[in-house]
Amino acid sequence: MFVFLSQLIQLLFYPLGLSIFLTLIGLLLLKRRGLYKFGITLLVFALSLLWISSTSLVARSMAQSLEFQNLPKEVAAADAIVVLGGATKSHQAPRTMPEVNDAGDRIIYATRLYKDGKAPKIIVSGGRIPWHGDVGTEADHMASLMELFGVPRSALLEESDSMNTRKNAENIKQMLEKEQLNKLILVTSAIHMPRALAIFRRLEIDVVPAPTDFYSVFPYKGKKASFQLSSLLPQVGNLDLTTRAMKEYIGLWVYRLRGWA
Repeated sequence: MFVFLSQLIQLLFYPLGLSIFLTLIGLLLLKRRGLYKFGITLLVFALSLLWISSTSLVARSMAQSLEFQNLPKEVAAADAIVVLGGATKSHQAPRTMPEVNDAGDRIIYATRLYKDGKAPKIIVSGGRIPWHGDVGTEADHMASLMELFGVPRSALLEESDSMNTRKNAENIKQMLEKEQLNKLILVTSAIHMPRALAIFRRLEIDVVPAPTDFYSVFPYKGKKASFQLSSLLPQVGNLDLTTRAMKEYIGLWVYRLRGWA
């Protein structure tokens, strides 16, 4: 129930959902005597919010504020690599197998770390959200894809009962005690790493960040970052990135409020 409510309530805080909500209220107020100007104000605010959230200036800045908190560095050897879910699409028809989404770098990077000898085990973590209509679990999807990349099934451990990052960490902690594992390498998208890292460390799990799937990049060598007018043009991809960043900030705030991070 918490997962469902958190998904539903957050829609009102995201730019698109909030803009639609304010637009509907604004249109209703236009027909009310004495509230016409307030209705216009809401419409202008909704349009401005949607435009600003769709610019690369805002989207990249918000993403960078999260991603650059844990920049890549040499990863030390550990007992296991943990890969968090959110990187796959289930094998519903007409798909013939599980497929990766734009966070699929998590699977590729974890496989690379395994083949580089950074850990002898990979824990794939992620359940199935019932109302998404998915077939199978995220853990099973990731394990299947990693096998295609040459990771033996004997090296894969599945945690398939969690539906959010907090539950990922709780279930993995139980697995660590059972499997007698200690130090972990945590693989997830760079934009999600600050929240995931805070949750794992709150549970006193010895974890080293290994971020991937970066949206933000450094300027080309020898070229200074400069303001461009095109960064103020709205694009749907920027709106999606702003929403992802807001989801992380809201999630981190809620988790801290509940004592989870």
